[in-house]
Amino acid sequence: MGDRLDSKVLRTAGVLIVGVLAVVFDTTIVGVALHSLVADLHSSVATIQWVTTAYLLALGITVPLSTWAMARFGGKRVWIFSLAVFLAGSLASSAAWNAPALIAGRVVQGIGGGLMLPVMTTLVVRAAGGRLLGRTTAVVALPALLGPILGPLVGGLILTHLSWRWMFWVNVPFCVVGIWLAARYLDRDDPSGRPRLDVPGLTLLAPGLAATIFGLSEAATKGFAEPGTLTPLIAGVGLLAGFAAYALRRTDPLVDVRLFARRPTVSASTVLFFSGFALYGAVLLLPLLYQQVRGTTALDAGLALVPQGIGALLSRSLAGSLTDRLGARPIAVAGFLVVGAATVPFAYADAHTGTWTLAAWLLLRGIGLGAVTVPVMAVAYLGLDREQIAHASVLIRVAQQIGGSFGTAVLAVILAHVMATGDPVGAFHQSFWWATGFAGVAALLALLLPGRAAVQQPAPAPAEPAPPTPAHEAR
Repeated sequence: MGDRLDSKVLRTAGVLIVGVLAVVFDTTIVGVALHSLVADLHSSVATIQWVTTAYLLALGITVPLSTWAMARFGGKRVWIFSLAVFLAGSLASSAAWNAPALIAGRVVQGIGGGLMLPVMTTLVVRAAGGRLLGRTTAVVALPALLGPILGPLVGGLILTHLSWRWMFWVNVPFCVVGIWLAARYLDRDDPSGRPRLDVPGLTLLAPGLAATIFGLSEAATKGFAEPGTLTPLIAGVGLLAGFAAYALRRTDPLVDVRLFARRPTVSASTVLFFSGFALYGAVLLLPLLYQQVRGTTALDAGLALVPQGIGALLSRSLAGSLTDRLGARPIAVAGFLVVGAATVPFAYADAHTGTWTLAAWLLLRGIGLGAVTVPVMAVAYLGLDREQIAHASVLIRVAQQIGGSFGTAVLAVILAHVMATGDPVGAFHQSFWWATGFAGVAALLALLLPGRAAVQQPAPAPAEPAPPTPAHEAR
């Protein structure tokens, strides 16, 4: 195969990308529509926020089920099922007659999306057989990079010229075509036995994730000191710790936390968690800066952020190939330093700063984002066998989700605290300085990632299903 991805990897990735674009676009499009939903559904801001919160909770609860579902039913079946569920949720959301009906539809979408995201990564990495993980991850990361570019634009156009219901109809062609392509072109992968669902583990992990994510979402609007924030956070962290202790004693846990004993997986998960402060937190600040300080509309703010998405898209392939050649550590460190440096100008930006000047810095910041995401995700899969890949996909997805929520909450609290003094421009300046500092901390943590020698070690190539082992038969 040399230094090029096998055609099987590209075919598998292409089929899966079509389907997962529905999830990526849905998340970014709905984010720009919350104010319109308040007016059209005659509801309150607090209620409409559950359109996003309920989706994230359902997604977080469902992610851990992907390991058991793939082992029990096979990746192809789970993928098609999850796409069908997401399609049903999209149709239900588009037909919603009030806020509770819309929230219910979003829960169904979250269930489908929670399965799709880790299943996609698992199937592509398995198809690659543990080789060229940098290039493989660059392909997997493509939808996540396209969403921030096109999502706000599509959402803004829909809200300007059409009903908000069309936001959910956008998902339909991706789901329908994705189901057809998967049924026709994805290789059949038979289940690896008939494992029982780890019900005790699920009753610890699912509510633990839900409570933690809910607590962080509440912290973003109310702060960390409120009982409504602290109670779910403490309960969530306690349940997650309980699951970890429980899983270490089982031979077949719902999610194998023993992978954290491996340096590549634990270092990648740690960096992904703390990168949420530098990456996802600033995603909250940037559109608010344009709207509240520079006075733009939501659509114009979305257009202004397009250069950042383009930069991430441009650096994706190069970051993947350099990761395979040099290792994850130098690429990730350089990426975080670029992100930090390109965030500094926003700590000085105001209503009079040149639009094209900020666009150039956003382009550079996007280049850094692409250089961060690819190597950190790639290194998490170093040396894993076929079954471990599914568990690693869940672990890094959870680390990303909780880290992103945590980072967003922290910067939202900082922004609100300084704004309370009556200096909105200064509030953004201080918040961006914090985001810059977090990028520097993330660069230091990236030094923990394995270097070039680890990446060049031969990895197992479990592209084809292995025959059942006695352990599988026992289950």
